[in-house]
Amino acid sequence: MLYYIQQMTHRCLLTIRAHYEEERNMPYGTVAYTTYLKETLALLEDPGLLLVTAGSAGRANAMTIGWATIGVVWGKHVMTVLVRPSRHTYTLIEQSDSFTVCVPRPDMHPAVEYCGEYSGRDGDKLAACNLTVLPSTRVRAPGIDGCPVIYECRIVHKNDVNPTSLAKDITAYPTGNYHRLYYGEILAVRAVPNAAEILGNA
Repeated sequence: MLYYIQQMTHRCLLTIRAHYEEERNMPYGTVAYTTYLKETLALLEDPGLLLVTAGSAGRANAMTIGWATIGVVWGKHVMTVLVRPSRHTYTLIEQSDSFTVCVPRPDMHPAVEYCGEYSGRDGDKLAACNLTVLPSTRVRAPGIDGCPVIYECRIVHKNDVNPTSLAKDITAYPTGNYHRLYYGEILAVRAVPNAAEILGNA
């Protein structure tokens, strides 16, 4: 197992490093929350997006997510993400008032895989994948520098999945561990100038 972890870490570093430096200092602009909605939803399904949180200690952590919704709730543009109580991210997001959702470049897909396989309890996943945090403009939680699109979200509501109201054909909870849903008002969407080109190659 240790050998496999070392190999995954090494692969992350080699794959990302080649393109990362040229993207790191690319300026971000602000776009409408719908600008890259199609690309965001496509990548949400495969390979996933990166949910970034930072707890009271301040260290950021990224978790790969494959489930989320984006729309209008209470007259606000909202992204809703799901986090199980067993996740390290759950502890961090409970200590925070915000989160970011980062859309990865194609060469970041090994990092997305890594962040879905391993827990931040066991080490710094961002460092393992040579990813650097990017301070947000509207929320406390940072983004990931070099991601073409970053959604900055302020938590406005949260609630737990109610198993008694869950349709019988939803079988995602064989052992319980029901998700908590976090509703994040999208306060800003930041994108690099060539995001459409980058995500078009995803």
